[in-house]
Amino acid sequence: MSSQTRVLGACPHDCPDTCALVTTVQDGLAVKLQGNEAHRHTAGVLCTKVSRYIERNDHPERLVQPLKRTGPKGSGRFEPVSWDAALDDIAARLNVLRSNNPEKIVPYSYAGTMGLVQGESVDRRFFHKLGASLLDRTICSTAGGEALGFTLGGKVGMRTEFFAESKLILIWGSNSIASNLHFWRHAQAAKRAGARLVCIDPRKTETADKCDEHVALLPGTDGALALALMHELIVNDWLDHDYIERYTLGWAQLRERALQWPPSRAAEVCGVPEAQIVSLARAYGTTKPAAIRLNYGMQRVRGGGNAARAVACLPALVGAWRDRAGGLLLSSSGLFPVDRAALQRPDLLAGRKPRTINMSTIGDALLDTANPVEAVIVYNSNPVAVAPESGKVVAGFAREDLFTVVLEQFQTDTADYADYVLPATTQLEHWDIHFSYGHTDVVLNRPAVAPRGEARSNTWVFRELARRMGFDEPCFSDDDETLCRAAFPADAVDFGELEANGFATLKLPDAPYAEGHFPTPSGRCEFFSARLAAMGQDGVPDHVPNYEAKGSSSEFPLAMISPPARNFLNSSFVNVRSLRSIEGEPLLEINEADASARGIADGATVRVFNQRGEYRVRAEVSRRARPGVVHGLGIWWRKLGLDGTNVNQLTSQRLTDIGRGPTFYDCLVEVESVADTAVPT
Repeated sequence: MSSQTRVLGACPHDCPDTCALVTTVQDGLAVKLQGNEAHRHTAGVLCTKVSRYIERNDHPERLVQPLKRTGPKGSGRFEPVSWDAALDDIAARLNVLRSNNPEKIVPYSYAGTMGLVQGESVDRRFFHKLGASLLDRTICSTAGGEALGFTLGGKVGMRTEFFAESKLILIWGSNSIASNLHFWRHAQAAKRAGARLVCIDPRKTETADKCDEHVALLPGTDGALALALMHELIVNDWLDHDYIERYTLGWAQLRERALQWPPSRAAEVCGVPEAQIVSLARAYGTTKPAAIRLNYGMQRVRGGGNAARAVACLPALVGAWRDRAGGLLLSSSGLFPVDRAALQRPDLLAGRKPRTINMSTIGDALLDTANPVEAVIVYNSNPVAVAPESGKVVAGFAREDLFTVVLEQFQTDTADYADYVLPATTQLEHWDIHFSYGHTDVVLNRPAVAPRGEARSNTWVFRELARRMGFDEPCFSDDDETLCRAAFPADAVDFGELEANGFATLKLPDAPYAEGHFPTPSGRCEFFSARLAAMGQDGVPDHVPNYEAKGSSSEFPLAMISPPARNFLNSSFVNVRSLRSIEGEPLLEINEADASARGIADGATVRVFNQRGEYRVRAEVSRRARPGVVHGLGIWWRKLGLDGTNVNQLTSQRLTDIGRGPTFYDCLVEVESVADTAVPT
């Protein structure tokens, strides 16, 4: 019998948990994948999605050779081509554009892998040297992330493990059971010890089912709720005056703003009972330690940045930061000393300042005739499926004059529009190193098996393109292990520890903001941000209504949010049959009252539409939807939808108040029943 080896790795996906993995390999094949029991945060447990990762790695539809388009854009018709032929042609075309105007070349990538090496190293060096347009990578977290920066000084907060000691936990805009499983373990430990758990979310999620209370507010009203909680903290004097005086800035201005938001006003805006707001404020003001697990769902609306700022002010008002089990966590990523300059080499721009294109408005950018994009290199993303207002995104990628290269593991919706599709490796096949936005450990990923077929890593592809284009800087010869070692300063992360254990824990204080010391310019929690004021924005957080606030349109009376289906991660895993069989088909959750008013039966095919487009989907009359709000669960590949579309046919390219982020959940629609049609298999 052949021997087995165990290879330490890291989950690459866009989740706060960044699990440490152990892959068992026999005869060159991955035969078992599990969580690393030695990693305190992972504790040997993986989510349903990643526990099926070998199925994804060994999928019969894996791309295993380069492909060149032979049919019209979007037809999915390709023929095999050698790597040399593909890369020679790509380099030649990019060189022509480079000699004319390199800004006509646009990279498009995001968190298909969260790895620092395969996600943001040689690729960035290549595009910096080329002088291509820069990409503003906004599609997930910039509204909340930048809002935290203006308030707390960065993506910083309490450590996840200490939620287990909290006595009150507000889970705000997060379906933790589905998207933050290991935090949920700590929340459950706190609950067993007597803590109260409150879920604040428009949808009655699986997490809401398990909490003691659910606050089902309307989408985009989180800022109003936070200000009403402040109002009650003030009028009932549930404040830590000493902490406010010593460690905050702008209290007088915030107090004035909050006093404009009595619970009665917020109740009307949020669509929740006034008594529930009053009760929640009492609990937050009188329970110690109290903690908030904030997530990104609540910031995907026009006022998402202001809302995140308002929520981030709450812990300082009650002095929650004094205790290691008090405070707030949106993201821990700002705690990691990543040496991005060493990885990305912005010095290769050599003083040039290319234009910046916002990835959330890629549809408009590709259709702009005044300053046209002539080439797009897509990797670690599937914009045709995931970007907002996808009718425009599709039209842009369908341009026959747009040269498109897609690095991919599967024939996604975006790959269908490529001129060249280049087969990419998976996490089991390459080196990488990861930080986290949900804990404080660095995790190293070693390749466990050889790449399938002719698949190559992102770094290999960009090295080869650099060589063919004559880029002779030594940095284009760095191998992946060298890049892993360069990702963090040697005095911050012990690479030997990473090699031995697969992970290394940052050395941080238990309660870093007990005495202020926030990484803001003032060192305080900034209720008033002079930096925002200097940008012409309100320095104090406020409720900013949605662009498409419920009640503002008689034509489109329903608010729609598009949270992820539990067994998918953005558009990843959609093609893993065992997971897709659990999800079944694309669904629109609708409240019984809204369905009845429209003559919609459970299981009926419905047309969901607004001024941007329409989307046919199966309706599920569901207790998870509150009246007036429907849920288009995503993100399905378009080619698996009834009409070859998905929910992003309806979403908007308008941007958030802070951070230039997308407003996926700021969307009004109408729903009507239509003739039944089978879903593609």
